[in-house]
Amino acid sequence: MNTIALQLYTVRDETARDFAGTLRRVSELGYTAVEFAGYGGLSIPQMQELLAETGLQALSSHLSLESLEQHFEQEAEYALAIGCPYLIVPWLPPHQRTTEAFVTLVETLNHLGHKAKACGLILGYYNHDFEFAPMSDENPTLALDYLFEQTDPAGVSFELDTYWAAFAGVDPVHYLQRRSRRVALVHLKDMTPERTFTEVCAGILPSTEIVAAASTSGVQGFLVEHDEPRIPLLESAERSLRFLRTLPEFA
Repeated sequence: MNTIALQLYTVRDETARDFAGTLRRVSELGYTAVEFAGYGGLSIPQMQELLAETGLQALSSHLSLESLEQHFEQEAEYALAIGCPYLIVPWLPPHQRTTEAFVTLVETLNHLGHKAKACGLILGYYNHDFEFAPMSDENPTLALDYLFEQTDPAGVSFELDTYWAAFAGVDPVHYLQRRSRRVALVHLKDMTPERTFTEVCAGILPSTEIVAAASTSGVQGFLVEHDEPRIPLLESAERSLRFLRTLPEFA
C-alpha cells in the first residue's frame, strides 16, 4: 500500500504550540508518516521516542539549501537517527532564481546528492510555480526541466508539488508521466476555481488521476499539504486523508 504522509507545515500553528501533542493527533487521524518542516527543537532521542510512541514514519524532511550546504553532517546524522530517508530542498529565495543561479544549483544538488547517497540518504528537490518559467528569453527550457535533465539521477530525486504545477499551467498528470521514475515523492493539495488552496478532492484538480499517474510512475510516497487552511488545521488534514483512503491505490 502506498504511503500517505502529512507535511507538517499544514499544521504549523499546532506544532508551534505543542509539537509532540500535534504528532500524536496526526497519528490518531490515521496518518502513518510525516514530512518535517522543522523538528520542534526536539533532540534525536526525544524525536526517536516520539516516533516510536506514535508509530509515525519519518518519511522526509524539508531542509534549507543553506543548511544542507553548511551543516550537512548534522542534518544527515539527525535524519539517519530517526529513520528519515529523504532530505528535500524546499525553496529558493528570489535571488537564486536566475539562469546563472540554476546552473550553479545543478552543481550543488549533484554534490549534495552524492554525499547523501554515500551515507544512505536520498536528496530531493521540491518545486513551487516559478520553476515552470523559461530559463530566459533566449532559452525556453523550463527551469524544472533543466534541473531534471542536468542533475544526476543516481543522486538527485524530485518531490513534485501538483498544485504548483497546475498553478503554473502545467498538467500534473502529464508531467508525472513524462518524468516517470525521477519523481520520488508527490505533494497533494487541491485548487479552488479562484486558484487558492483547498483540501484534496474539494477543488478542481484531477486528484484521482494524479494519484493513479504517480502510482505507475515510481512515486514512493504521497504528501498531503495545505498551505492556508480555512478550517481547523487538523480537520483539514483529516478531510484530505479521508478522501485519499477511498482510492484503490491506498486501500
